[in-house]
Amino acid sequence: MMVVDERIEVTRSLVSKWVDERSWADVACEAQKIVELALKDMLRSHGVEAPRVHDVSAVMLRESERLPEVLAKDLPKLAEISKNLRGDRELAFCGSEDLTPHSFYSEEDATKALGSARFTVATVRFHIR
Repeated sequence: MMVVDERIEVTRSLVSKWVDERSWADVACEAQKIVELALKDMLRSHGVEAPRVHDVSAVMLRESERLPEVLAKDLPKLAEISKNLRGDRELAFCGSEDLTPHSFYSEEDATKALGSARFTVATVRFHIR
């Protein structure tokens, strides 16, 4: 498999560890990181300055004309993934006043986040230079 970014590969190995440990909050957090890195690499590859925020959905949609036309049909889904996982990252990393991340996230949540990360990388990897 082509490496999109070395940090994505390192993060993927961390995800495997967290899955083995059944640490679902950590899987969700690392899945978000994979999505963020892949989308930022894709934006930069097409001359779009990637913002220093965890959710790049607004920039990706605003700059859609600068991105490959073949991605147009997937941009809404990629934007939704970016936005949703950004919220999960904060909760998975920090928790909130009334819950801890490890008691909140389930295997199903982690599986969904990981599926979103896989979809994102598979969709953008050939559009990164």
